[in-house]
Amino acid sequence: MAQHSKQDSTESHGEGRFPYRLSGLQPAKAVMQSRFLQLPESVMPTAHFPAAAFSEAVLTWYHAFGRKTLPWQRQKTPYTVWLSEVMLQQTQVATVIPYFERFMQHFPTVTDLAAAPLDQVLHLWTGLGYYARARNLHKTAQIVAEQYQGEFPTDFDAICALPGIGRSTAGAILSLSLGLHYPILDGNVKRVLARCYRVAGWPGQKAVENRLWDISAKVTPQEGVQYFNQAMMDLGALVCTRSKPKCSLCPLTHGCEAYAHADWQSFPGKKPKQTLPEKEGYFILWSPPAELPDAQVWLEQRPPSGLWGGLFCFPQFATRNEAEQWLAQRGLTVHRQLTAFRHTFSHFHLDIIPLLVVGESHHCMDEGHGLWYNLARPQAVGLAAPVERLLRLLPEELSSEESR
Repeated sequence: MAQHSKQDSTESHGEGRFPYRLSGLQPAKAVMQSRFLQLPESVMPTAHFPAAAFSEAVLTWYHAFGRKTLPWQRQKTPYTVWLSEVMLQQTQVATVIPYFERFMQHFPTVTDLAAAPLDQVLHLWTGLGYYARARNLHKTAQIVAEQYQGEFPTDFDAICALPGIGRSTAGAILSLSLGLHYPILDGNVKRVLARCYRVAGWPGQKAVENRLWDISAKVTPQEGVQYFNQAMMDLGALVCTRSKPKCSLCPLTHGCEAYAHADWQSFPGKKPKQTLPEKEGYFILWSPPAELPDAQVWLEQRPPSGLWGGLFCFPQFATRNEAEQWLAQRGLTVHRQLTAFRHTFSHFHLDIIPLLVVGESHHCMDEGHGLWYNLARPQAVGLAAPVERLLRLLPEELSSEESR
C-alpha cells in the first residue's frame, strides 16, 4: 500500500499519462485555448461541458498549476489523506498546515493516534475549532487499531461507517491515496460544478446535492483520478473562489454556463437566511490568591458529547443568579465583571460575560472533573477558543487586581 501511494504522489508518473507536454508555466487561458484546438470538434464544449473535455481541461490545468507540495502530499497514505481531509473541513489550508504537521509529529501512524489520551488530541486541536472532528478522529483511530489491526480500511462502505467520515471524505481517501475511482464533492468542488453547469439551488438541499453528485461522478475520469480530484479542490480554492473568481485563469471558462451568462454570483445558491438565537453564558474565572508566577485558575472538563465536548472550560452558567449561587456555596463573591464578548456557533450566538473571582474557598473541588490550570506552566489539555482567549488576558487582570 505504501509503495503504491508513494508512486502515485510523483508528478512524472502523472504527466506520462498524457500525449502532450506543457512548456513552462503558461497562462492557464493560453494553455486551454491551445489544448481545445487539438480536441475533435465533436467534444468541443457547447451548452454544457462534455465529461471528457471537462476532465482533460482540469487535468491539463493541474499539471501546470495545481498544488503538489502540501505537507500531506509528500507521502500519500489513507491515514495522511484522512487526517488532512478532516482538518480541511470548514478550514483554510494555511490554517491547517501547522496543525497537520504537529499531529504527524505526535501521531505518525493511526495506532499512535489511537493510543493517545483524548486530552492530548484535543490539546493539539485547540484553536482549529469544530471539536467534534477531533473526537471523531480519535474514535476512528481506535476502531482502525482494534478492528483493522492498525491498517486503514480500503473498502468504501467500511470507510463510510467510521465516525465523522461521509461519502466525499471516503472518496478522497481512496482516490488521493490509492488512485481508486471515486468522485468527491467538498465545498470547493460543489462551487466549481454548480457554476460550470449552472446548477440552481443551495447545495445543502438534497435534490441539489444529488444533482451535483451525478455531475461529479460523470466528469471524474477513470485515469488520473487522484490528480483530477486534487485539481477540482485546487480550482475551487485558488481560481473559482467564493468571491472575485479569477475567470481569466480558469481552464473551464470556455464551457462554463455561469461565465457565459455572467451570473457566477448566483451559483451555488445561498443557504436560506435564518436569525440565530442569542444566549448568555456567565464564565467564572476563579483564581486563589497567589503570586503571579504561581497563579492558577479553576477549569472543568465538559461532558464527552455536546457543546465543547471533552474540552476544559471555566464554570459556565446561563444566568448571573445561578453563577452567584454557585459562588455563595463556596464562600466566594464576584470581584468584578470583565469585558463581555460574543462567540458565534453555527446555530446560535453566545454572549460571554466573564466574572473575575479571587479568593480561597472552604469547598473542596472535585479534581476528577476539573483541574487547577497553571497560567505559567499550562497543562496539555484541550481548551475551547473563548477559554483560550480569556486565559491570555487573565495574567494582566490578576496583576491589576493585586495593585488595587
